[in-house]
Amino acid sequence: MADLTFNTSLSDEEIANNFKDMDYFGELMDSLSEALAYSKGKAAAETYTRKRSLPSVNVCQTRKALHLTQKGFADILGVSPRTVESWEAGRTTPTPTAKKLIYLINEDNSLVDKLMEA
Repeated sequence: MADLTFNTSLSDEEIANNFKDMDYFGELMDSLSEALAYSKGKAAAETYTRKRSLPSVNVCQTRKALHLTQKGFADILGVSPRTVESWEAGRTTPTPTAKKLIYLINEDNSLVDKLMEA
């Protein structure tokens, strides 16, 4: 089997910081408790939803750093300008998918060009 490689623009320290607050043992114990409850028929339906941590994003800061209008940013994300305006005003929050996309754009600004071409 070939060796796997992982290329990233993040430093080892940045990668470590991304995982520093994760409680792997606690999450493993929670998962095992859920599995045990399921096997005994005692698990509630909401137990099966996948728990995910979403990246924190600042929509306004990201948009301004890219020198885009709300309309331009909305076009890239596939949402309406009113949606971007609402996010920036704090009336609503981006969907999980939008948060991930904004996070990725923050990490790699070249994605903006690719999304504009799409």
